[in-house]
Amino acid sequence: MPFRITTWNVNGIRNPFGYQPWREKRTFQAMFEILEADIVVMQETKIQRKDLRDDMVLVPGWDVFFSLPKHKKGYSGVAIYTRNSTCAPIRAEEGVTGVLTTPRSTTRYRDLPPEQRIGGYPRPGQLDGAIDESMLDSEGRCVILEFPAFVLLGVYCPANRDESRDEFRLGFLQALDVRIRNLAAEGKQVILMGDLNIIRSEADSTNVIEALRKDGISLEDWISAPARRLFNQLIFEGVVIGQRDEGREMPVLWDLCRCFHPGREGMNTCWDTKRNTRPANNGSRIDYVLCTDGIKNWFSFSNIQEGLMGSDHCPVFATLADRVMVKEEERDLLELINPPGVFHDQHRVRAWEQKDLLPLSARLIPEFDRRQSIRDMFTKKAASTDARVKSPAPTETASIGPEFRDGMSKAPNDMSSSTAATQLILKRPAGALSRPLKRSKSSSVSAESKSKGSPGQQTLQGFFKPKGSESQQDKPSIMGSGQPSKNLSPPLESTTSPSKQQQLAAQSSGTASENFSPKNTKPEASEMVFDPIQAKESWSRLLSKRVAPRCEHHEPCISLTTKKPGVNCGRSFYICPRPLGPSGEKEKGSEWRCGTFIWSSDWNGSSSL
Repeated sequence: MPFRITTWNVNGIRNPFGYQPWREKRTFQAMFEILEADIVVMQETKIQRKDLRDDMVLVPGWDVFFSLPKHKKGYSGVAIYTRNSTCAPIRAEEGVTGVLTTPRSTTRYRDLPPEQRIGGYPRPGQLDGAIDESMLDSEGRCVILEFPAFVLLGVYCPANRDESRDEFRLGFLQALDVRIRNLAAEGKQVILMGDLNIIRSEADSTNVIEALRKDGISLEDWISAPARRLFNQLIFEGVVIGQRDEGREMPVLWDLCRCFHPGREGMNTCWDTKRNTRPANNGSRIDYVLCTDGIKNWFSFSNIQEGLMGSDHCPVFATLADRVMVKEEERDLLELINPPGVFHDQHRVRAWEQKDLLPLSARLIPEFDRRQSIRDMFTKKAASTDARVKSPAPTETASIGPEFRDGMSKAPNDMSSSTAATQLILKRPAGALSRPLKRSKSSSVSAESKSKGSPGQQTLQGFFKPKGSESQQDKPSIMGSGQPSKNLSPPLESTTSPSKQQQLAAQSSGTASENFSPKNTKPEASEMVFDPIQAKESWSRLLSKRVAPRCEHHEPCISLTTKKPGVNCGRSFYICPRPLGPSGEKEKGSEWRCGTFIWSSDWNGSSSL
């Protein structure tokens, strides 16, 4: 089987396992077998050092090298997996500029002895210095492996999200361009793989001309964008308008997919999942496999694998011939991608061993070093757990100072109840004190109020009503305060004549009728009638799933939420469930997405289009 190298932006290292065919076995070993690859370069792993697990590091028969973000969580990240049976690098580095340090050391890669470093590091004056070199390599965007025959760079270039990142993006691309040109100047062959986030030309994206016309941008201005211009000066057959920049007079790399498919249209590798543009192949080509001119003839084929799902990108691969020409001499490829003495005449002389691991290998991370399987991890933990179980649990008394223990031992027998209670608490084991205390009810609640039962919820409407005040008969008086007045007058019947009582009663009833008019009064809970049918309908309307409207194709619409800043941010709406067509716009009377658009707030859930 030909030697194959593959690059894939997985949008999360575990993301592919949610799709076919990866979900069947859900292992990286099975994934690499389906890809039929010997080197797999992954971008956007979106993990940190603490997120590494056995199944992604200790892959049987594979070695792996990670570059992870130093600060941002769930962001960026590059990994290169190499098959031990077919290839083994002789050097490995993280970052483009060489300013990062080697694992478990304070020595920078560029400061290593000449026989230990890869080389090609940017020299003073080659970078504009707008972005600090350590900052360029802090986001986990590059892993570099050197084989005897070539240097392989796996990269994830910054995307063109907003203007705030333009300076960082150009700084990274400039450092990458300088590193590749320096390596080529030193006589080393280079392979560049990964998600470069650059559309090379109008043939590498869908409907570019139409989009530029709508935005009022000319094709020349689009081609001359800083990042695209830099990239086109790096590759052969790249379109460069005007005179080339200083230091970039000659191209260095070949675009292998274009070499094997020069006139192919729609060779997209990335699609917009939010707009569901993949079914109509409305996307762009931003993932590449590039190589220097000296090894171009080593490659027998290159293509994209648009049928493999698992991300918003698809894999891109290139295959190398079994025997290649080196300085007019035919050589076995396996001898050129393994350390000396491993292969001879297409036969392995010695097996891959632990000593072949490079310092950057993830297998040498302390959590995974000298471990063969996940079973060893549980064995070690079980032993430590048994040791903890055998040791006696410390008591709270043991942790108390000697002055307190002495005081407890000398306490008199006729101590007060509070002192005795304190001693009992101190004698409790630590586990008892460590348990959180339950929050008790407020002591201000009287026993009488506890004994009274609430009437309970009778209707759905009562659930949303504010809690009513106490009934009048429960109050000692008509006053708002629950405390009796200090200047209570004696009963009316003992101090007032009957005629006077009638007069006061009339005034009281008049005042009560003003304050408690029929509009302000509400029936007591005991007087309300519970209608089970009405309650069932109310709960059904509240909890039942809302019926979606139907689009022009008479299919149920899908619900989305507006995330664009503005007055409608956060509002949900309904649109046609079908994907956008090749035009990238909504179409009427076709098989692609129609123009149906309904705000959720305007949909009553009963009618349909």
